[in-house]
Amino acid sequence: MRNLKALTPNKGKPQALSQAAPATDLKQARRELRRQRRALSYPQQQQAAEQLTTWLTSLDLFRYARRIAFYLTSDGEIDPSPARAIAEAAGKRCYLPVLHPLKLNRLYFARHQTGQALRRNRYGIAEPALATSALAPAWALDLVLLPLVGFDRNGTRLGMGAGYYDRTLAFRKRSTSCTPRLLGLAHSLQELDNIPRQPWDIPLDGIVTDRETLFF
Repeated sequence: MRNLKALTPNKGKPQALSQAAPATDLKQARRELRRQRRALSYPQQQQAAEQLTTWLTSLDLFRYARRIAFYLTSDGEIDPSPARAIAEAAGKRCYLPVLHPLKLNRLYFARHQTGQALRRNRYGIAEPALATSALAPAWALDLVLLPLVGFDRNGTRLGMGAGYYDRTLAFRKRSTSCTPRLLGLAHSLQELDNIPRQPWDIPLDGIVTDRETLFF
C-alpha cells in the first residue's frame, strides 16, 4: 500500500490498497485515517456535521424511515446528532447500538432520546442502559447509519476491525428483504481508492459524507 497522506476534498487522489492488502496494511490505513479525522478542529467538525445533515435529511431513505439507528461519535467520527435532532422532531424512533448481552461480537439497538441517561460499556463507549431501554434487532429497523474509518466508491466499508456491524448485519446476505437500508457516514477525507472486500463484509447501500451522497 502506498503511504497515506493527508487528503482534502479538492486536493490529492484517494489512496489505494492492493487487492491482496495484508492485515498490516489495513491496520496502517485505519491508524492514519483515524489520525486525520481526529486532527479536524471543532469548527471543522461542526461544519462537516451541518453539511452531512443537509445531504442526509434530503434523502427519501431518511425522510420515509420510521426507525433509524444512529451512533454516538467518538475518535473524530463525523457527527450525526444534528440529523438525529431532525428525526426526533419529526416523530421518528431513534436507536443507538448496544453490545448484545448474550451474543459476543453482536449488537442490539436500544431506543433512545437525546438527553436520556447513558452508561459506559466494557470498551468505555457510552450506550443506553439495557434495563431501561426498548430493544430492537437490526432486521426490525428501516435505516442503520454506520460510522466508517474508511470507504471506497464500490460501497466497501473499512471499520474498526472488530466486526460488530458485519456480524450483526450478516442476515442481509441471506435475506431477500432490503431492510434495513445501510448508509455509511464519513468525512470526505476518509475515502480510499479501493478497499479489498472480505467474504464477511456487508456491502453498504450508500455513503453520505460532508460533500456528497454515493449509492451503489
